[in-house]
Amino acid sequence: MFLRMEAARPRRNEARTRLLDAAVTVLRRQGYAGTTVEDICTEAGVTKGAFFHHFRSKDDLAVAAAGRFSEWLEALFERSGWRGHADPLDRVLAYVDFRIAIFRGAIPQYTCMLGMMVQETYATNPAIRLACEAGIRLHAAPIEEEIAAAMREHGVTGFTAGSLAVHIMAVVQGAFVLAKAVDGPDGAVETLRHLRRYIAMLFREKAP
Repeated sequence: MFLRMEAARPRRNEARTRLLDAAVTVLRRQGYAGTTVEDICTEAGVTKGAFFHHFRSKDDLAVAAAGRFSEWLEALFERSGWRGHADPLDRVLAYVDFRIAIFRGAIPQYTCMLGMMVQETYATNPAIRLACEAGIRLHAAPIEEEIAAAMREHGVTGFTAGSLAVHIMAVVQGAFVLAKAVDGPDGAVETLRHLRRYIAMLFREKAP
C-alpha cells in the first residue's frame, strides 16, 4: 500500500491547495526544521510571491498543513472500512490491523506528520503544537467511541475508553519513532502486534 498524498481535486484556490499538499509531502520527508519555504514552493510549482499571498510564514503554513494532513488521514481510514464490523471490539482490532498493514514502503509514507512536527516544535511554537494536538485528538475520537461501545458490549470495566484510546495513540506514535530509529518497519510492526494482543486480552478474547 503506497501512502502518498493524493492529487488534490481542483479547487477555487488552487495555489493554496498545492502549497498545502506540497507542505505535507515535504514536511513528512524532511521534518519541520529541515524544510524551507523554497522547498515547499518548488514541490508545489509556485512562486514565493504566491506563497506569501496565502501564508504569512512557514509557521503559518505548518498550522494549516496539520489540518490538511488530518483531513487526508481521516479519509484514508474511512476508506479502509475498519468501522464496518458488527462487533465494536472487532472494529478496534481492525483499526490496529490497518495500522499494521500500512507500515510498508518508505518511512515518510507511513509515519505521522503531526507526531513529527510536535516533537520538533512543542517548546518553541505553541500554535503548531496545538494544531498537532487537535489532529491527534480528532483521530483518536472515533477509536474512543468504539472502545466505549466494546466495553458496554462485552461488560468490561476497570479502565476508561479515553485512556485506552490515548494508549493506542502513544503506541502508534512510538512505533513511528522506532521505525525512524532503526530505518525500517519490522520492529514497529511487532510493537503494534503486541498492542493488538494487549487489547484482545483486555476484552478476554483469544489473541491471534
